[in-house]
Amino acid sequence: MAITPLPQSDAVPERPIKILLVEDERALREALADALTSEGFIITQAENGAAGLAAFRAAPPDLILLDLMLPEMGGIEVCRSIRSSSQVPIIMVTAKASETDRISGLDLGADDYVTKPFSSRELIARIRAVLRRAEAGANPVAVGSRLRIAEAEVDVEGQRVLRDGVAVHLKPKAFQLLAFLIENAGRVYSREQLLDKVWGYDYAGETRTVDVHMHALRQAVEAIPAEPVALQTVRGIGYVLRRPA
Repeated sequence: MAITPLPQSDAVPERPIKILLVEDERALREALADALTSEGFIITQAENGAAGLAAFRAAPPDLILLDLMLPEMGGIEVCRSIRSSSQVPIIMVTAKASETDRISGLDLGADDYVTKPFSSRELIARIRAVLRRAEAGANPVAVGSRLRIAEAEVDVEGQRVLRDGVAVHLKPKAFQLLAFLIENAGRVYSREQLLDKVWGYDYAGETRTVDVHMHALRQAVEAIPAEPVALQTVRGIGYVLRRPA
């Protein structure tokens, strides 16, 4: 696959960003490394899953590009191992394009999912979007210390959802979606708009991602997830958070 480096732009961070590229196809790996290096990123390459995990532990990067189908240790296992100790942004890069594969990758904790073939422009845009989201995630929206949403208490500053005083496990991206809807309570957003506002890009083919995270939020806060009172669907448009008057 031909990958053409993009011209330099002011979107490149001032501090060089370190990316760990885990890809077993040598030609693709080297082409990606060249394209990303030309954009100002510092690239560490690994040709299989075990080497990628070792490289991550030796020098933690700012972001990981992780192929799903890898020899010795698959991308799923690598992702699971990294997520046990780190929230470093991970973008899955794979030829598996089914919706099930995408959702599985996201459920493992991947921040994004790019299917082959892809352009360098798309990949670099995704990288920058994920990095922006990671930075924004460290500073959630300030809308008050604690709020009652349906059956749950939301600690916005602490990035926690509590149910009967017990913290409910939510992935960082799901909480960011909830925080955005809280900040914009009463406003209806389409899936495409939520991708743009929360995930940082507008890509119609990924709207199922929003549904997956909304499902997780309803499980966390609603008394009857199938009959939500707060996180509602507006038929033909998208989603809205409705809070009691």
